Amino acid sequence: MNVRIIQLLILAQLLITAAATAKEPAAESDSLLRSRIVNNADSLLNGEWFITATGYNKQDSTGIDTILIDYRKRRIRVVADKRLSYFPARLPVIDSIERGLLAGTGEQFEDFSVELFSAKRRIRELVPNYYRENPKERDRSRSIGRLRRASPPLVQNLSKPGLSEATLYNTNIALWHSHGWYYEPTLHRWEWQRARLFQTVEDLYPMAYTLQMLVPMLENSGATVLIPRERDWQVNEVVVDNNGSTGNSIYLSAGFGEDTGAVSGFAVGEPPYVDENPFRLGTFEEMASGRQASGSVQWIPEIPETGEYAVYISYDASQENTDDAHYTVHHAGGVTSFSVNQQMAGGTWVYLGKFLFDRGLDPQQGKVVLTNESGKRKGRITADAVRFGGGMGNIQREGITGLRPRYQEAARYWLQYAGFPDTLVWKLNGPSHDYKDDYMSRGEWVSYMMADQGIPVDLSFAFHTDAGITGNDTVIGTLGIFSTNHRRGSFPSGLSRMASRDLTDIVQSQIVGDIRALYDPSWIRRALWDKPYSEAFRPNTPAMLLELFSHQNFIDMRFGQEPMFRFHTSRAIYKGMLKFMNALYGIDYVVQPLPVTHFSSEILETGDFYLSWRPVADPLEPTAAPDGYRVYTRLNGGGFDNGVDVSGTSLTIKNPHSDSLYSFKVTALNRGGEGFPSEVLSVCNRSTPRGRVLIINGFDRLGGPAWFEDSAHAGFLPMVDQGVPYMVDLHTVGAQHDYRKSSPWLDDDSPGHGASYADLEGLVIPGNSFDFSFVHGASISNAGFSFASVSDESVLDDSINMGAYDVVDFVAGEERTSYFPKNDSVPLYQVFTDSMLTRFGDYLRGGGNLFISGAHIATDVHINGQDSLVGELLKYRWRTSNASRLGGFYFTDPAFAGQTETFEFNTGYDPEIYTVEGADALEPVDSTATTLIRYRENNMSAAVACKGEHGIVSMGFPFETIKGSKTRDEMMKKILNYLLQHKDDETN
Repeated sequence: MNVRIIQLLILAQLLITAAATAKEPAAESDSLLRSRIVNNADSLLNGEWFITATGYNKQDSTGIDTILIDYRKRRIRVVADKRLSYFPARLPVIDSIERGLLAGTGEQFEDFSVELFSAKRRIRELVPNYYRENPKERDRSRSIGRLRRASPPLVQNLSKPGLSEATLYNTNIALWHSHGWYYEPTLHRWEWQRARLFQTVEDLYPMAYTLQMLVPMLENSGATVLIPRERDWQVNEVVVDNNGSTGNSIYLSAGFGEDTGAVSGFAVGEPPYVDENPFRLGTFEEMASGRQASGSVQWIPEIPETGEYAVYISYDASQENTDDAHYTVHHAGGVTSFSVNQQMAGGTWVYLGKFLFDRGLDPQQGKVVLTNESGKRKGRITADAVRFGGGMGNIQREGITGLRPRYQEAARYWLQYAGFPDTLVWKLNGPSHDYKDDYMSRGEWVSYMMADQGIPVDLSFAFHTDAGITGNDTVIGTLGIFSTNHRRGSFPSGLSRMASRDLTDIVQSQIVGDIRALYDPSWIRRALWDKPYSEAFRPNTPAMLLELFSHQNFIDMRFGQEPMFRFHTSRAIYKGMLKFMNALYGIDYVVQPLPVTHFSSEILETGDFYLSWRPVADPLEPTAAPDGYRVYTRLNGGGFDNGVDVSGTSLTIKNPHSDSLYSFKVTALNRGGEGFPSEVLSVCNRSTPRGRVLIINGFDRLGGPAWFEDSAHAGFLPMVDQGVPYMVDLHTVGAQHDYRKSSPWLDDDSPGHGASYADLEGLVIPGNSFDFSFVHGASISNAGFSFASVSDESVLDDSINMGAYDVVDFVAGEERTSYFPKNDSVPLYQVFTDSMLTRFGDYLRGGGNLFISGAHIATDVHINGQDSLVGELLKYRWRTSNASRLGGFYFTDPAFAGQTETFEFNTGYDPEIYTVEGADALEPVDSTATTLIRYRENNMSAAVACKGEHGIVSMGFPFETIKGSKTRDEMMKKILNYLLQHKDDETN
């Protein structure tokens, strides 16, 4: 809030207080003075204006414990109870409060100063350094000065050299996402540490922020992010090691020699593990470093199935080791190089990144290579195991393993598998206290990395969601927890533990401010608690425990189920951390850009490809303006390369290979780092094309599941609409089954309102990959056509000449008009805006042909009152929503397929493609159109076609969800033939 507004609010309140006491004589005695101060304090600190002035939703009442009057120094000290210290202190507000405590006390005390205390501190001490404009007022015990680190980062991606200039370069951030799957000995079972509510569980839910959004943001800003839980949701795992490897994987060593010392390297051993530390079961190899490579180790995995795999390396660390060990990862997108500081983080898994690997054993595009090349001659380089993929849990407790993907397990088990010592990290409370060990281990892990592994961790962050119910349309809101009193208030480095309060205040302020600006102006800011929570006091670095909102409160979870809410909340956390680093080290506050928009591709007459895009301004962050871009390329469905930097907003791809399918994505760059990527656009130029097709990506939607609420019931309805996750959904456990608001919480197995099934646990649920132009394009290319693809924004901007294409393929996917919680005035993700229909009309009148597919292309039209307009233009009308649960369909035109042939689109879980839970039935609007496809289960019309001066095929389910690439290819070929009035010719 504007400081001037705060001061006016306070002045108004003080005038009211002064008027109420004007008839009394001024300051006749100490007792009267104290009484007036107490009354003023009650009015100032416990009224509505305090909430307005501070933004803190103060629910408790602050009392005054002590008032000390020093006539000689003309000073009054007022000591309030501890609850006052929970608010976000800012100097202008404090100045006004302290002046206001003397309102109505008379001329005798006009020149007295007032000092307000709470929690054994002047409340001025509670103001974070970041919010102190005057450098002389900053607390030097809570800042370090310029970041000057002699050693390089733990891991540097040499294929992205720009990261070394990013704002958080060479910083280290430890963070984790809540609890996890753990063994409970009293029940002799593995279970969650929290209840399944509103289709998720706190043990999983925060990773939808951390793993999918916050961690990439921090890494794209140059930071190294350390996590005490598995970060890869790939359930397959391949280990390649000198002491034994998975399957037929190969370990090749040339020039390195086996260490002859004590056993202190990784070996798989005989899992499942009970008390074993696998990093004490094997050996490692070592070699002297040199300016030129004279030795190498290769880890060649046998990949069980094509997919993305995290790559982890391990080695033995010492001060004799080189700090620039050179690793290269050969993957389906090319080669990515890394420099690893082997002087730190030895004897554990060190994360490099996630890469696409093809199935099988591929010594060319599937391996990790380490050489002894280094800038440090006669140093030491060591080589141990390399791990590909997250895998399944392999820790056994009382004869039982968790039987879950490792990323779902609690930190305590990953820390054991990652080689950390038992009594210091994962066995703190004896042999059978996994619950305590888990929440204690995370903070101890941070301190161990700092003290024993040489990693200078700059901050620690624990992400949780709280419990609580409001029973109305108000969120529980955001709580921040820190600890300042442990070990006499200082970290081993000498930094004051008040830095933890600074971190917590700054991050909480950023979260609440951004959510209020973007989603809910009344979002609740809860307290700043200084309490000895394990995750707050154990780390020997500034630490924050965030309780973002209540997973038990329905309106909180309505926000929480929205992917864009999670993106902006994660961005707020990242910005808060950046502001904290700014105050701690003087790091420049520059925020990485938002994803670009208006992305388009074009095949030029020369055969070159032309790409263009536009930057997006961040209304909350003027520093987030891009000053460059990076374009990534993928060839024929492989992996993306490391990208090429571009200064402007366009790029010409020279001399692309004919008949090859190219895909591109763009990121925006600035000194803050690299933003999230654009949608993926694909292009293919056939050497002898049958025609040209333009793919328009109109599937931008991200959203939570359908919901409802009445006076007695509330909940999510995935059978109506599961929502659209960003990329994948990692947190859904199953559908909600208890909708009664009055259902009481009994225990975690019977949690009452919001209780949900567990049938989806362990599944990674596909969402919007923003990569469907590739799926459509592959079938278009296989039909013999050249194609380019564009975003729907670029079409709406009228910058695309659709008339240059024989057919337009509009990808509607699961686009449908949606609204954010508590905001039904701004429609998002409408399938057809009036402007888009105008563009289609112009194109069709010019002789164009149109193929439209999507699950809601009729329902959304019907809801938005566009039936007549669409009926006249596209020749179909809405019949019903949710027309098919089985996904089977057949063609009514024998030229496409016989009626007995079975085709299917995905309506259930599939690991590769999103679920269509509500396909449309749409019918011909008049005799100029005909039904082309019917749903097998009920014979409702599933697709409408018309052919005259132009052709249109409109399909009530997404083309990309049709099962089987061969089926998609054949369907696309026949649809294009139909639209272009070609006769079906199997030889084409």
